[in-house]
Amino acid sequence: MQRIFFFFFLLLIVSCNSNYTSKKEGYFKIDFPKKQYITFNEPGYPYTFEYPVYARIAKDSSYFSEGEKNPYWINIEFPYFNGTIFISYKKIGGTSVYKVKNPDGITYRDSVGVNDFHKMIDDSYNLTYKNDVKAYSIEDSVMHTPNNITGVFFKVSGNVATAKQFFLTDTTHHFLRGALYFDVTPNEDSLRPVNDFLQQDMKHLINTLKWK
Repeated sequence: MQRIFFFFFLLLIVSCNSNYTSKKEGYFKIDFPKKQYITFNEPGYPYTFEYPVYARIAKDSSYFSEGEKNPYWINIEFPYFNGTIFISYKKIGGTSVYKVKNPDGITYRDSVGVNDFHKMIDDSYNLTYKNDVKAYSIEDSVMHTPNNITGVFFKVSGNVATAKQFFLTDTTHHFLRGALYFDVTPNEDSLRPVNDFLQQDMKHLINTLKWK
């Protein structure tokens, strides 16, 4: 009986003093494609830019089901990454269909409004800062592209749906906004490699964009 007791006592001491190393949480390795670009230059569109060969352009029809009333809105889809850059375009001084909340605060109604330059700037900032609840930092930097177009690039840190956003404008005629979304549960750590990879493509789009 004493031997059995001594054995369990010794086992307890050894287990209490043994080293245990927890495994770090890991993520799947991603094989990134080679950077190559082609030109988006469709007839009738007021802009042109270069985008990656591993992406595809789709007509946007998801924004409040009013895609047909915003003919120059497109989606740059990355099927391999489950990501999309949503591109919206508005002519400054023109009109667009906006969704306005009804008095019940839940449903929306169509409203035609003038595309005021200052309001579009405010809307871009407001859309970005909607991530405030989950973001721990939001950085914005002013851009001036090789084609003499100005804008702002937003980098949102945290478990947010969209970590990269931007807008570009000539302040008189054109206003274009882009936002990168992923169709997955937001996780900053696991999405960081893909975010960084596609950020290069966003910057290339920005630097090659031209107005018509």
